[in-house]
Amino acid sequence: MSDNLPIRKIIHIDMDAFYASVEQRDNPELKGKPVAVGGSRSRGVVAAASYEARKFGVRSAMPSVTAFRRCPNIIFVKPRFEVYKEVSQVIRNIFFEYTDLVEPLSLDEAYLDVTNNKIGLPSATLIAEEIRKKIFDTTSLTCSAGISINKFLAKTASDINKPDGLKLIKPDEAVNFIETLKVKDFFGVGKVTAEKMKRMGIHTGLDLKNKSLGFLSKNFGKSGAYYYNICRGIDDREVNPNRIRKSVSIENTYDTDLSDFQEVLTELQILSEALEKRLSNNHIQGKTVNIKIKYADFEQVTRSRTSQIWLSKSQDYKPFWEEIMNDKGLTEKPIRLLGLGLSNLNTEEKDNQGFQLTLEF
Repeated sequence: MSDNLPIRKIIHIDMDAFYASVEQRDNPELKGKPVAVGGSRSRGVVAAASYEARKFGVRSAMPSVTAFRRCPNIIFVKPRFEVYKEVSQVIRNIFFEYTDLVEPLSLDEAYLDVTNNKIGLPSATLIAEEIRKKIFDTTSLTCSAGISINKFLAKTASDINKPDGLKLIKPDEAVNFIETLKVKDFFGVGKVTAEKMKRMGIHTGLDLKNKSLGFLSKNFGKSGAYYYNICRGIDDREVNPNRIRKSVSIENTYDTDLSDFQEVLTELQILSEALEKRLSNNHIQGKTVNIKIKYADFEQVTRSRTSQIWLSKSQDYKPFWEEIMNDKGLTEKPIRLLGLGLSNLNTEEKDNQGFQLTLEF
């Protein structure tokens, strides 16, 4: 740990199997059963899986045919993103009762800096318990919380006692916790990287700590400095309520492959209008139009075009995706998924301030 870094009280809240839990809450017939949100027995991708389904190895982003193979009794449910957004906003409003320093990572998780909180409570643990109880009382949904001195430790802690759990990593426990933590459980270390580290004899945080910055940079590129710091408990990232948004997109996986060119254009127009609504709701404009195509054989391609002016209306960015699709080679194979989005956005990042040096957890 570095003595020069500010000590903060950071809470990471992660809803438990959020989409699937909302579906089980709203449909009592689904309670206690393996549920997959998204996809079907033969098509699509799982967006979320209930804990009953996870026992069979079903995970988000898994092809639904694989999920069905692993769990033949699984129940596929169509996602209701508008409902999830409404519930997420209710939860976010609860966060704001305690602090304005809330950084959402997605609809179902967020960081909170409660170092200086609105209710003047000195214990971040008590605040996390209050929030968890209030979320359950308000939504009938459970969440897990991690509490510590920085984002990395709080995020890692929230996974330890899932579901419906809480984990505190105190400042004087941080070093030992990190040194004994398996690298595969480090936030920011994916499966491929964990396997690479394993081949190098790096199994725990202590093993990682024994490697030099030069070694890690040579073998892991830009991520080397991140690994060098986090195994020492160094993470000075602030909770940023104005976290920059880099893209807005929408996509659809089709029950039947798209083989006709006009049919593809029709579906893109539908996506285009849905994207316009999302942009309007968030007061966002962009300059780069992005197309994502996944074929029936799961090959994936992306294409983009950039405008000199801001785009936010379907009629404004339609010429750009039409130009992309004029490449007939893009529709030579049956298409299972289409995605349309804007990047190079008009969002701006703002600075946050405020911390104290001594505190009680």
